[in-house]
Amino acid sequence: MASESERSKRLLQDVLARPGNDVCADCGNAEPDWASVTLGVFVCQACSLLHRGIPHISRVKSVQQETWEASEVELMAAVGNEAAKAKYEQKVPAFYYRPKHTDCKLLREQWIRARYERNEFEFIEKQEPYSAGYREGFLWKRGRDNGQFLSRKFILSEREGALKYFNKQDFVYLPQARDPKAVMKIETLNATFQPAKIGNPYGLQITYLRDNSTRNIFVYHSDSKEMVDWFNAIRAARFHYLQVAFPGASDEELVPKLTRSFMKEGFMEKTGPKHTEGFKKRWFTMDDRRLMYFKDPLDAYARGEVFIGSKENSYTVLPGLPPSTQGQHWNHGITIVTPDRKFLFACETEAEQKDWIAAFQRVINRPMRPQEYAVEAHFKHKP
Repeated sequence: MASESERSKRLLQDVLARPGNDVCADCGNAEPDWASVTLGVFVCQACSLLHRGIPHISRVKSVQQETWEASEVELMAAVGNEAAKAKYEQKVPAFYYRPKHTDCKLLREQWIRARYERNEFEFIEKQEPYSAGYREGFLWKRGRDNGQFLSRKFILSEREGALKYFNKQDFVYLPQARDPKAVMKIETLNATFQPAKIGNPYGLQITYLRDNSTRNIFVYHSDSKEMVDWFNAIRAARFHYLQVAFPGASDEELVPKLTRSFMKEGFMEKTGPKHTEGFKKRWFTMDDRRLMYFKDPLDAYARGEVFIGSKENSYTVLPGLPPSTQGQHWNHGITIVTPDRKFLFACETEAEQKDWIAAFQRVINRPMRPQEYAVEAHFKHKP
């Protein structure tokens, strides 16, 4: 006759097999092997570690390796991921970023705390910090010239259609002279968390276009919730801008356009347009159809940008370099052919070469949207 623990184990496996319980309740990772025995949700190992940070709300156990009480299994059977989602995600704003298992720890942790600890998606008034259409506060911003992080006043205003920042001392002591150091239009604004690149677990990279060229600023805040609130406030502002710009578009069409992660980043070598200048090591960022290169990963301005069009418009990517090429230190070449010229790059490893080619190919295989033709024309007319 089966023992109570064996019966509990079998019942737990039955509960785990129910629809919705086969992925992590928090990040969607497959085959969750942990569970919160107080919340009644199945989670992956990475999210279980974040649940340990809220012990007053969540207590986790291994599905496979620990002994389960009958009462714990009964709770899991009574709740489960689908019921928990219905409770804790009743009023998630369309613009709010739902992290995946590949996202940084900060986004996943704050999503978990927002759901279970702060109950932000059960009470709309708790969403005020990022849904009000206006936000202001101080962030640490990396200086363009000296690389030091200094406190700067930031104001995000949907009404003005812009994110601005000011020197702290100017804003505090000279309120009549509140000229912003930069005005970033919501229309071209993007934000992506870059903790490793910036060297801070809460580091956010904000990009915008000025004169159709990309500009970067790097910021962080010591409070993790504050930083994620800024990120979602930017997404909210972008969402409401796009609703006006594309009145017939559905939420499903607009949400992917709110913010974007870069397709790929890393070092490559490049040469100039005449292919006789030798190769120089540069940091490259692939942001949709813009391939930008920088001397340093944290530079505010790109040294140059290359537009990557589609195969229908005679753009192709090839492994290797033309036979006559000289001057590269790295041996794994890439040639991008555009209607006007060839761009030559070299990667340090074959794996990096394959990754870059795959990224370029994804963009080239995608037909160009009407508005991208205007961007392509700008690049062709650059001096």
